[in-house]
Amino acid sequence: MTAEYEDGIETLSTSACWTLLRATGIGRLAVWVADHPEIFPINYVVDHSSLVFRTTEGTKLSAALSGVPVALEIDGYEASVNRAWSVVVKGRSEQIRGVETLTDTLSLPLLPWQGGPKGRFLRIHPTAVSGRRFQVADPKVWRTPFSEAPRSPVD
Repeated sequence: MTAEYEDGIETLSTSACWTLLRATGIGRLAVWVADHPEIFPINYVVDHSSLVFRTTEGTKLSAALSGVPVALEIDGYEASVNRAWSVVVKGRSEQIRGVETLTDTLSLPLLPWQGGPKGRFLRIHPTAVSGRRFQVADPKVWRTPFSEAPRSPVD
């Protein structure tokens, strides 16, 4: 279920957002590092209304476990209807610990793209899930009288 609003942009229901999250599995994790944001591509899996991903020691792990909220963004394009969509999950992340919980997590279909050790499992507990879908504008909409003007060569 979605709600339509100005300019044909749809606000996606929470249920629609979770459907897209389950179907995608690849996103960008935003974390706060020192005095600035950092963004990391991750693959994830939905598990019991939360998101689980694997990582190793480093900036991403430290920032995700710093106690500061994180965000995950996914997006896509539906070529057959010329529509794009975006989903954002905001929440807190925690390391998955405990033999029983880790054993359950190991059975999830979570295979990192990059080689190397990825022995840390993190779970994002969402506090907010939002999304939108919109028609992609025809490139001609953005043309101006200057669009075809001669330009100096790039040096």
